[in-house]
Amino acid sequence: MRATMVALAVVAALGLAGCGEQSQEMVQKTGKYQGKPDTVPWDSPQFGGKQAEWERAIQARTQNQNEYSRIQ
Repeated sequence: MRATMVALAVVAALGLAGCGEQSQEMVQKTGKYQGKPDTVPWDSPQFGGKQAEWERAIQARTQNQNEYSRIQ
C-alpha cells in the first residue's frame, strides 16, 4: 500500500512538472532586426566574396549532376 502511494505521488509530481511551461513568444522591438544577419553564399573563404566564381562553381556542380551530359 505504501509503495503504491509513493508511486502515485511520483507520477503526480512528474505530471505537474509539465505544467510550469513558460511562454515562448518573442517580444517585437519596432525598428530593430533581432535576428542573425543574412550573408550571401559567395561570401565564404572558398570564394572570397567573388560572385562570378561562385556562379561558375554552381554551374559546374549542376552539370556534374546532369545524367544526360555525363553519359555522352
